Amino acid sequence: MPTITVDKTELFKALGQEYTTQEFDELCFEFGIELDEDTTDQPRPIVDGKQEPPQLKIEIPANRYDMLCFEGIALMLNIFRGRAPAPKYQLVAPPNGEMQTIVVDQETTRIRPYVSAAVLRGIEFTPGRYESFIALQDKLHQNLARQRTLVSIGTHDLDTIKGPFSYEALAPEQINFVPLNQTQNMNGAELMKFYENDKHLGKYLHIIRDSPVYPVIYDANRTVCSLPPIINGDHSKIRMSTKNVLIEITALDKTKVEVVNNILVAMFSQYTEQQFTVEPVKIISKHNNETRETPNLTPRETQAELSYINECCGLSLTAEEVCKLLEKMSYHASPSKSSPDLIDVHIPPTRADVLHQCDIMEDVAIAYGFNKLPRSFPNKSATVGQPLMINKLSDIVRVEAAMAGWSEVMPLILCSHDENFAWLNRKDDGTTAVKLANPKTMEYQVVRTSLLPGLLKTIRENKHHSVPIKVFEVSDVAFKDESLERKSRNERHFAAAWYGKTSGFEIVHGLLDRIMLMLKSAFITHEDGLERTGTVDGYWIEEVQDSTFFPGHSASIHLRVNGKDRVIGVFGILHPTVLENFELRYPVSTLELNLEVFL
Repeated sequence: MPTITVDKTELFKALGQEYTTQEFDELCFEFGIELDEDTTDQPRPIVDGKQEPPQLKIEIPANRYDMLCFEGIALMLNIFRGRAPAPKYQLVAPPNGEMQTIVVDQETTRIRPYVSAAVLRGIEFTPGRYESFIALQDKLHQNLARQRTLVSIGTHDLDTIKGPFSYEALAPEQINFVPLNQTQNMNGAELMKFYENDKHLGKYLHIIRDSPVYPVIYDANRTVCSLPPIINGDHSKIRMSTKNVLIEITALDKTKVEVVNNILVAMFSQYTEQQFTVEPVKIISKHNNETRETPNLTPRETQAELSYINECCGLSLTAEEVCKLLEKMSYHASPSKSSPDLIDVHIPPTRADVLHQCDIMEDVAIAYGFNKLPRSFPNKSATVGQPLMINKLSDIVRVEAAMAGWSEVMPLILCSHDENFAWLNRKDDGTTAVKLANPKTMEYQVVRTSLLPGLLKTIRENKHHSVPIKVFEVSDVAFKDESLERKSRNERHFAAAWYGKTSGFEIVHGLLDRIMLMLKSAFITHEDGLERTGTVDGYWIEEVQDSTFFPGHSASIHLRVNGKDRVIGVFGILHPTVLENFELRYPVSTLELNLEVFL
C-alpha cells in the first residue's frame, strides 16, 4: 500500500485541531487508514538551512487513489469528522465562452489512442500546494498508471500556449522541442539518447522508444506541449505564478484515463477561484468520429439494500441513519421512493473503487465504527470452503499421476520465445502467445502456451539422475483471445514426459488411458460405432503429423461428449531436433491435454 508523507503542522491546521500521536493514530484507524510514523521526536534533515518540519507518514489503502495527497487526506478526514460537507463538483464554462479543444489524430491509434483533459482556472499555488500537485501526479503514475505504461499526465501553464490543441503521432525525427528544464532543442530520437542514463526518466523510455511513431501534443502555434509519457515541453512549464492550468492525460486504457483526470481535478479544484469548479475540454477524435467533453464529474447513481447492509454489519439501522453515515464517507444518499429496503446512492467521481453494494456496506461500517459493531458468532452466514471445479479436477489428476509413479514438477509460467516455439519446431503466428512488453531477460519473454518447455527444461537440469525420469505438471497456459476484455485467457493443461533409454511411448500411452479412465471417458473403437458420425461418447486417438514429434510416432487425442467431437491434446515421441535444442541425449515421449473440456 502507498505511504504518503504530509506536513504535520499543516495537516492539523487543515483539520482545525491539534492531536497527540495516539489520538491521530486512533482517528486514522477509525477511517481505515494507518499512521505509519510520526517524525516529531526523531532527528530531521536540514533543508535550505532550516530543520525539516515534523512529518506524518500515512499508509493509504490501495483502492483510495483520492487520498494519495495532502488535499485528499485533509478533505476526507474533515468530511468524516463532520467539519465539512461532501463537495459538489461543478463544470463551468470558460470566461470567454470558447471551450478549449483537443483534436485527436488517426495515427495515435498506433501508439496511445486515448486522451482526456481539463482546465483549472484561477488556481492559487503555494510552495506546499505546488509540491503536492507534482507529488500526486507521481503517485498516480506509480500506482494506477502502472509506471506510466497505461496513463501519463501532462500539466501546462495555459497562459503560455494557445488552443485549439492537437494530439498527433509522428516519426521521432519530426518532433522538435526544448524538454522541461532544458535549454537545448532536440528531436524525439535525440531526446531518447539524451535521457537514456537519467535516473528519473530513463526507466520510462522503453514505453515508446521502439515505436515508429511517438505521441505528441501541439498547441495552435505548433508549440510542443508534451511528449507523453516521457516529458513536457519547457515552454509551457508550470511555475508558482501560474493561474490557469491545462491538464492533458494520454492513455492506453479508456477507463483509467478518466479516473486519473477525475481524481486530479477533484483534489486541486479546492484551490481554484471558484472552489470545486472545473472547466471542461472538448475532445474530438478522428479515429472513431467521437466528440466528448471531459472530465465527467457527474456522480454515479446506484442503489444499496438496507437489509444487506444491516445483515452484514449486524445492525438494525434505518434508511435515514445509513444515509447520514454515508455522508461521512463523502457520498450523497437518500431513502429510495421505489422501495423501503433500498437506498439511492450517488457515488462521488473520486471513488472509482466503488463497484458493488458491498463497497458501500464497507463504508457504512467504517462510518459507524468497526469497534462499535456487535460481536457474535456466525450463524446464517456460516459457510464451508470449496475449491473451484477446475482446481478439484486438477487435484484428482495429480493424485492419479503420482500414484502411477510419476513425479510432479512446477516450472515457471514464463519462458523464452524460442523455448515456446522454435525449440519445439513450432511457428509463432502472432495471434497465440501473450508476450511481455518489456522482459527483463531473454529467458522470460512470453507466457507459455504449452507445458512441454517447462518439463523438458526440468529434465535437462536433472539428466545426471538415473533414468528413466518420469515427470508431470498440472497447471495453466495462456492464449491471446481478442473476444475477451483482457484479450487473453488461461487454460488448465495436464502434461507428462518420459525420458529414458527407450522411447517410453507405450508408457505415456498407458498414462493417458489411466487418466481418461479415471475421468470416466471410455476408449471408443470401430466396433463401438466410431464412424465419424457416431454418437458414442468417449475418446480415441488418430495419427497426426506434428513437427514437434518424430514422423509417424505421434497421435492426436479426440473426445466426443454429447455427440460433439473436439481435439483435446497430443502425445508422441519427440523429434530429434527438439531433443537437441533442450540438450537431451535419450528419447523423450510426452503427453499434453486440455483438462477444461471435462468440466
